[in-house]
Amino acid sequence: MYPPERQRAITDLLLQLEGRRASVSQISERLGVTTETVRRDLDVLERRGVLRRIRGGAELMDATPFEQALAARHSEQYDDKRVIARRVAAELPEDGVVVLDSGSLTLFCAQAFPRDRSLVVVTNNLPAAQYLAEYDNLRIFTLPGMIRGITSAAVDVWTSRRLSTLTADLAIIGVNGLTVAHGLTTTNPEEAATKRAMLLSARRRVTPVISGKIGRNSFCSFATVSEVDQVITDAAADPELLRGLAAAGPEVVLA
Repeated sequence: MYPPERQRAITDLLLQLEGRRASVSQISERLGVTTETVRRDLDVLERRGVLRRIRGGAELMDATPFEQALAARHSEQYDDKRVIARRVAAELPEDGVVVLDSGSLTLFCAQAFPRDRSLVVVTNNLPAAQYLAEYDNLRIFTLPGMIRGITSAAVDVWTSRRLSTLTADLAIIGVNGLTVAHGLTTTNPEEAATKRAMLLSARRRVTPVISGKIGRNSFCSFATVSEVDQVITDAAADPELLRGLAAAGPEVVLA
């Protein structure tokens, strides 16, 4: 199990337990790893603001930081993400080139990819690339650039420059917020530039988004709603907000 996967598993475990806390030995036993490995992962998650260390273990933080680590975001609307991801997989071409963005929901999308497609997948999402590399029919290309530890993604000028030379059939672009007024938004300028380059590289653009992010704005806008072909979300989304999005241009799909 890779460190990002272990750290997501630790976050998921804490969410399931009473008081959202667990001892090092509990986590070690549940994950089947050494206590030393657990302590290292807890140190990483504490530095990212996901949890705090307590005597003999750790507990999840109540407050949400400005930009959550991938492991923390993975647990947000977990079941809804799985449903959305399966619906996104239905939009994949039989063959061709797919650009896959970074983030928690896009990682769920990667895990929902069918194994019988002959696709080229271009991504800056390192956990997704690791997962998809096991698929015999897929060709996986990882984008160059500096890796942001908090998102496990390559995002810098090298990433955007490489994307500007590519043409894809489909782009799957994640967001931290989505409104008609401010469009597609994210927390970081480098992430925004990379997402913009992904969007421009593709003939068709799909945005999977959990309902909790619709009607919310994040720090940096990188596209208008009208630049997206399809928005896929869960059934808990506010109908009025969805009508506004649909009026702006994209097809809005409830998974």
